[in-house]
This record gives sequence, structure tokens and C-alpha cells, in this order.
Amino acid sequence: MAEIHPTAIVYPGTVLGEGVKVLEHAVVGKQPSLSPRSTAKREPLEPTEIGDGTIVSTGAVVFAGTQIGARVILGDQSCVRERVVVGDDVVIGRGSLVENDTTIGAMTKIQAEAYITAYSTLEEHVFIAPCVVTTNDNFMGRTERRHELIKGPTIRRGARVGGGAILLPGIEIGEDAFVGAGAVVTKDVEARMLVVGSPARVMRPVADDELLENQ
Repeated sequence: MAEIHPTAIVYPGTVLGEGVKVLEHAVVGKQPSLSPRSTAKREPLEPTEIGDGTIVSTGAVVFAGTQIGARVILGDQSCVRERVVVGDDVVIGRGSLVENDTTIGAMTKIQAEAYITAYSTLEEHVFIAPCVVTTNDNFMGRTERRHELIKGPTIRRGARVGGGAILLPGIEIGEDAFVGAGAVVTKDVEARMLVVGSPARVMRPVADDELLENQ
């Protein structure tokens, strides 16, 4: 049975798994309010689904049409928008925002105040440090051409992104790659490479004892 705090709001139709906790002032199943100029999809959304043992912490918001896996922690004041799929055992830290149409693989950790833009893909065991910013529109809202090109980053299995890094639209961070703190990533990062700086440049391969397969 799920536990829902009296101050929380759970919209009708929401599916809560066994042992789910929805804490103070959290909101689950919220419908989006879109600007007339928004480019987001407007079709009806399926009910939100929250997997067994997941905790929706104080003040967190989960939109309709989203699927959250089992044993996920949604930190205080975090927000997960519509049509997002979150795998099992994921942590989304305090104040982080995951925008619409994003996929997050199992065992991924997104730390406090990170921004995961719409149309991003994060695979399993990804690590996103605090205050990371991802982007999806090279035209920043100008031109009709942008609509067919909007895409967030793809971050492959086991990749790690350091605090305050900025990832430009559509780039790919390879499996087990390491992006240093504060880096500005303007092009794809090869698997198992460490990049630093602005613009980010390859410094060296990731050490063998840091690879996911050796943990």
C-alpha cells in the first residue's frame, strides 16, 4: 500500500506501486500548462505510473504521462515532466529538473540542481554531478528549421559528467567517458575518454580502475 501525506496531491488515475511514499506538498500526475507558442506535444497523456518502493520527496512534482521505476528517489523540489521514462534505482537530486520526452536508465544518479533538457537520453549507471546543464536547441527558439533538429544529449552507459558542465545540443557522451567539472562540451566525446576545458578537449583515457566493468 502507498503512503500519501495529507498535503500531497495525487491526481486521479495515477498508479502507485507497493510501498510508494508521496511526501509533504508533492504533486503526482499533474497535467502540463503550455504556452500558445510552445512546441511541446499536446495529445492526451496517459496516467502517471510510480514503481514499487519509490519516494516522491517533499515538494517534488511528477507530470502526467511519465513512468517512474522501482526504488527511485525523487529529491525535494525536483520536477519530472511529461512523457519521461525513468528506470529502476535512479536518484534525481534536490531541485533537479528533467524535461519532457527524456529517458533515464536504471542506476543513474542525477545530483542537485541539474537540468536535463527535453529529448535527452541517459543510459544506465550514468552520473550527473550538481548544476550540470544540458541543451537541445542550437537556434535558441529562432527559425522553423529548429523543430526538426531539436535534440538533447545522449549520455551512454557509465558516463560521468562533472559539476557545472554544459553539454550542447545533440552531442553524444560515450560509454564510460568522463567530462570534467565546468567543461563546455561542443562535440561528441569518445568512449572511455576524459575531457576538460572550454571548449572541452581530450586529456587522456579514463583509468582502468574507474571503468564500470571494474567496479
